[in-house]
Amino acid sequence: MSRRTWLLSLAATPLVVSACASGNADPAAAPASTSSTSGGSGVDTSPEQSGRVTVEAVPEIAAKVPQAIKDRGTLVIGTTGNGAPPLSFKADDDKTVIGIEPDIALLVAGVLGLKPDIQATSWENLFLSMDSGQFDVGFSNITVTEERKEKYDFASYRVDTLAWEVAKDSGITSIEEPKDIAGLTVSVGSGTNQEKVLLDWNEQLKAAGEEEATIQYYQQASDTYLALKSGRIEANFGPNPTAAYHALVAGDTKIVGTVPGGGTIQADIAATTKKDNGLVQALADALNHLIENGAYAETLERWNLSNEAVPTSQINPPGLPKTS
Repeated sequence: MSRRTWLLSLAATPLVVSACASGNADPAAAPASTSSTSGGSGVDTSPEQSGRVTVEAVPEIAAKVPQAIKDRGTLVIGTTGNGAPPLSFKADDDKTVIGIEPDIALLVAGVLGLKPDIQATSWENLFLSMDSGQFDVGFSNITVTEERKEKYDFASYRVDTLAWEVAKDSGITSIEEPKDIAGLTVSVGSGTNQEKVLLDWNEQLKAAGEEEATIQYYQQASDTYLALKSGRIEANFGPNPTAAYHALVAGDTKIVGTVPGGGTIQADIAATTKKDNGLVQALADALNHLIENGAYAETLERWNLSNEAVPTSQINPPGLPKTS
């Protein structure tokens, strides 16, 4: 199944409300607030993105942009662009990059008075391109970690939250701690923070003498959801935005628990720049301006992610600790 086919199949499915059993705000409690929709789903996946929020430049914040970037007049933004909705993914034309990550990036560029130049790349090349200076900033669901802070500066803009997603007709009603996955077959993305959390949960189960979860890995979101639907896996552990979007639009899954991005440690998603390139203060000030004027909240609501809002953008906030 191609990514375009999968997106269109999601968009053609009626909306549902999915319960969250963690005690946090329900991540799929309301449809995204858009003025143009695809397939009647309530979520705009068109390349035009007519409901996207826009802002005017703020000269006093724009003045803090490094001179070389000001002279160029563009903000070169790196993002993966091929991920699962609603983060950074392809629109219905299978070309235009849309999602919460590009939307926040475009707002920041607007405040800074710069023309946005969004460049889609692989996850690995995203960091290499920031290292080389090809990209000024990365907006791609990047979690702040203490290890990354050695090479990069961060301006936070979302709470990093993970979610457990199961089939809608599953008998699983709550996953909040390791004992809740004992003996289950679950899936997770390889090399991700959620994989680290899941492996730690399995270690806790092993130490307690309980049966560990069996872990399966899939490269494509469509493969994960086919496995979930067929019963080959009983739960999927991934970023809350992805799970919330799928539960909202597809209607065949539900969220049964959320977990901080670090397992027991909360961390933030942040705009990421090469360390000491001089841009991070302008990014943080732009994000705080967007928080204050309401454009930030409106954009999160548009993608049904209001529960991941931060009260303020922080420069280099505490990150997930280094792992041995």
